[in-house]
Amino acid sequence: MLCSLQSIMRIAGRMMLDAQNAAIHQKEGHFNFVTDTDVAVQEFLKKELSRLAPDAFFFSEEQENAALTDAPTFVIDPIDGTINFMRNRRQSAISIAYLVNKQPVLAAVYNPYANEMFIAEKDKGAFLNGKPIHVSDTPFEKCVTAFGTSPYDAELAKQTMTCALDFLLQGGDLRRTGSACVDLCDVACGRADIFFELRLRPWDVAAGSLIVQEAGGFYQSIGHAVPYYDNACGMVCGNQACKSDALRILKEHNIL
Repeated sequence: MLCSLQSIMRIAGRMMLDAQNAAIHQKEGHFNFVTDTDVAVQEFLKKELSRLAPDAFFFSEEQENAALTDAPTFVIDPIDGTINFMRNRRQSAISIAYLVNKQPVLAAVYNPYANEMFIAEKDKGAFLNGKPIHVSDTPFEKCVTAFGTSPYDAELAKQTMTCALDFLLQGGDLRRTGSACVDLCDVACGRADIFFELRLRPWDVAAGSLIVQEAGGFYQSIGHAVPYYDNACGMVCGNQACKSDALRILKEHNIL
């Protein structure tokens, strides 16, 4: 399935690259948008993935979703980083995870701008364009922390920024890409050492969380004992060397 999945995602990536001036629509929440390309990519993915796994369900950003079950389910973000896509910032990705018993067993994230395909299979490692990847071993005092601002949930803004300030002052530096999928994969291949965001949706993290873990990193859903994909929640991930300090800062801000 993984090889076919990558082929499908590359075609979807070409749809993104070929899209020009796609119509933009306002969604519920602060600074929350969808384009016609998001919807077109999602419908293409659902059609093609149904051929791979006819009995699988779909849990996807641009549709009304039933509750997640233990049944085999594709969790899809057709364009993670829609604002980036709208503004041609070239930091957007397609994310697909295949879940069984509510946990990902296959994952792929594709950034067509960089032609980077990240994949992982449970207990079989993580790869970038076919080559094995691993999280960094950078210590916390030299870490690069990626973070998300949960822009759709404005009540989290102050807590996010004060927490990020501690990561900046106690660690190395901060990065904000505007795509959780990209950030997770950056951690997985050692470009960043920590990533946190106080509220994300399942399609933002389902694929990237498996990629990070299969690359030797840790992934934790805030408020849950195991990685959680049923609904929105916060998360933190990173390399093992930074884990204790990252969790300490989040606890100090009453996030964990």
